[in-house]
Amino acid sequence: MPPVSRTERAAEAWEALFRAQVAVMRNLAADDVWDELSMREYDVLFTLGRAPGRRLRLHDLNREILLSQPSLSRLVERLAGSGYVTREGDPGDRRGTVVALTAEGARVQKSVGRRHAASIRRHVGPALSEDELDTLTELCAKLRGAQD
Repeated sequence: MPPVSRTERAAEAWEALFRAQVAVMRNLAADDVWDELSMREYDVLFTLGRAPGRRLRLHDLNREILLSQPSLSRLVERLAGSGYVTREGDPGDRRGTVVALTAEGARVQKSVGRRHAASIRRHVGPALSEDELDTLTELCAKLRGAQD
C-alpha cells in the first residue's frame, strides 16, 4: 500500500474531528439544560461573557460565532429584546455596533452554563484521559490559530 499523502492525512484528521464534533453536539443539544435559550443564543452570551468588558463589536462577535452576519444580527436583536444584551453604536466607528452582555444576560448564561458544563463533562469527560483532554485543547488552539 502506498504511503498516505499529507493531503489525505489532513482530510482524514479533519473528517474525524468534524464527525466527533457533530456527535458530541447532537448529545449536548439533546440534553435538557437550555431553558429559555437556544444553543446559539447561549453561544453568543458565553462569548460575550469571556470578552473584555463583556462586550464586542458585532463584526468581532461574528468571527467567533458560526452564523452569517444577518442571522447573528437578528439573534442579537432577539437577545436585546429579552434584556440579555444591549446594542450600542461603536464610538470608534460610527458604522459599527457594539454588543454588550447585561447583568441579566450574565445571570442566565451562568445558570445555563453550569448545566451545560456538567453535560460536557458527561459526554466528553469519560471518553478522554486528562492528558488527552489537554492534548485536544492544545491541538484545537493550534489549528484555530493557524486560520487567522
